[in-house]
Amino acid sequence: MTTLQNVIDGIQPVSGEWRRRARDYMANLASPPGALGDLLLLAEQLAGIKQTLKPSVGSKAVITMAGDHGVVAEGVSAFPQDVTPQMVANFVAGGAAINVLAGVAGARVMVVDMGVAADLSELAKQGKIISYKVAAGTQNMAAGPAMSREQALQSLEAGINIAGKLVQEGVELLGTGDMGIGNTTPSSAILAAFSGLPVEQVTGRGTGLTDEALENKVRVIQRALAKNLPDPADPVDVLAKVGGFEIGGIAGIVLGAAYHRVPVVVDGFISSAGAMLAKKLAPAAAEYMIAAHQSVEYGHRHMLQELGLKPILNLNLRLGEGTGAVLAMGVVDAAAQVICKMLTFEGAGVSRNDSEVCF
Repeated sequence: MTTLQNVIDGIQPVSGEWRRRARDYMANLASPPGALGDLLLLAEQLAGIKQTLKPSVGSKAVITMAGDHGVVAEGVSAFPQDVTPQMVANFVAGGAAINVLAGVAGARVMVVDMGVAADLSELAKQGKIISYKVAAGTQNMAAGPAMSREQALQSLEAGINIAGKLVQEGVELLGTGDMGIGNTTPSSAILAAFSGLPVEQVTGRGTGLTDEALENKVRVIQRALAKNLPDPADPVDVLAKVGGFEIGGIAGIVLGAAYHRVPVVVDGFISSAGAMLAKKLAPAAAEYMIAAHQSVEYGHRHMLQELGLKPILNLNLRLGEGTGAVLAMGVVDAAAQVICKMLTFEGAGVSRNDSEVCF
């Protein structure tokens, strides 16, 4: 049995009993009933995932998956493919938005080469990035499958392995991120394949396409879907036909998080494409997901609907990298602190059990 199948089989629904306990407990917090709104629902989710009324998310990490896409040859991006390795170098130097915002959140940034079309082996040897490179970019999905089924499985299992290692190191809250010129194109294709929505309804401007370039992008995705006929009943087939190595890696992170009963904050459009794959493979995995924000990328609201998730933030973000995920981590942290540290009306002034410490 493969690692992927073992993980899928091992993902259990979030504990309804612990969610109920958390809900009953927080009904007695020293504040008007429901006054903290959705923060209480988030705290309840954390309690159900962690199976405790003292859920800790103090140790955080965001995994920024990087990969290139053969479909950029079709003119679907306003930026050249060279930008992908350049941005990886910027992540390593600590100068990107993800580095700055992760620092604010107190989150570790892990950069993973899933399939950058450049030699990043020296950065990997120096320990500055992690390499799970499947290939030097996917194939052009407008002309044939983006990758083989074996490569799709490899990308999924890479994400699973990374999540497992981070949990073993004590990480309590995971976040997903991406870097890859052209990756909104496969993300839109994945959404169209699963939802059945018309391509023009789920395709946006990505890095800032003109009207003419957007029309071309829609045609390219339509051609890719017609050429490859991805099977929506087979998520691995969808990934192989019209996906990306970093998207498969993100799906693996989500599956690994659910398997290890760790919450995972899902970033924007590309991360949500990975989350959709994870949910299709293991429906219960969605119960471990926290939607960071709603991107301005046109199809993202449809992805959130498919996932059944309500985003924490709406800041008109469209960067990726995991930036929305680390911004939302502060709210997740706050939810954990509320259930951990607020006193109930009955408990005010009463000694607590110091054996249960959150942070």
